[in-house]
Amino acid sequence: MSDIIDELLHELQPPRAPTRTKVTIVGVGQVGMACAYSILQQGIASEIALVDVVADKLEGELQDLQHGLAFTRPCVIKAGTDYSITAESRLCVITAGCRQREGETRLSLVQRNVEIFKGIIPQLVKYSPETLFLVVSNPVDVLTYVTWKLSGLPPEHVFGSGTNLDSARFRFLLSEKLGVAATNCHGWIIGEHGDSSVAVWSGVNVAGVTLSALKPNLEKEAHTWEEEIHKKVIESAYNIIKLKGYTSWAIGLSVAKIVRGALHNHRNVFALTTNVKGIHGIEEDVFLSLPCVLGSNGLTHVVRQTLLPNEIEKLHKSAKTLREIQDKLQL
Repeated sequence: MSDIIDELLHELQPPRAPTRTKVTIVGVGQVGMACAYSILQQGIASEIALVDVVADKLEGELQDLQHGLAFTRPCVIKAGTDYSITAESRLCVITAGCRQREGETRLSLVQRNVEIFKGIIPQLVKYSPETLFLVVSNPVDVLTYVTWKLSGLPPEHVFGSGTNLDSARFRFLLSEKLGVAATNCHGWIIGEHGDSSVAVWSGVNVAGVTLSALKPNLEKEAHTWEEEIHKKVIESAYNIIKLKGYTSWAIGLSVAKIVRGALHNHRNVFALTTNVKGIHGIEEDVFLSLPCVLGSNGLTHVVRQTLLPNEIEKLHKSAKTLREIQDKLQL
């Protein structure tokens, strides 16, 4: 059995028992508050600290959440512009940054947000030196790399929301096409959270039955599925931003699920942004999404997916795209 585990999982660090459940959320925009509301409503954390530079907005959001505490599980909610309020956080969720504009790619946001992160990450580490970082701000892959560099923490303690939402969108679109509930359609989007993401068609399955087993020539027809499903996954955020100005609810739910898994040591597998050096033939420090096992001490393993040659090729292309951006950063 140990041989199978070694083949299946690339170990990053051994798991550890769960501890406290204080969560800090930096940024109280639409995404930050969707995260805060989802975490509060689901009773995931014992304490939530909100941080932002806009004091009036922060106070308003704080009071609005506090007034609902009679309808939730017990939770202490605090807010402030001073990072001392975040002390002893078990996990810090970073949603602050410049908002993605209509028609703007995630990668074009990068340097503007790097400057913002320089004022955030060191302060969080100062007050919570053993915290975990969950980066949500876009471009999430590059900003997760930036957070790792600025924090000085082990890479296993710094991860991004990555393609976890992309994978959920993928499963939803598959469910519509196949007529099966999204919870029972299994598939992964890996690589960049963006235009160079990779749909792992070889692993798509319903109840363990892979589509490729039913249709051996699926790979040859993948371009049709790419157009009908994966292309829609990539365009989803752009379309929502065009229609309502921002995305919020789905990413809030995704983040809440990730936070729950970390705080309570559930050992879930999520598609998260992590340092993939040494995996799938990638030999440089580059951050992109792969299926990761998450525990109370951060990422413990990366699942070794059996990828087809064309999927590995696309993953390497995605890694190259992100590496080129990383190399241009002024940290």
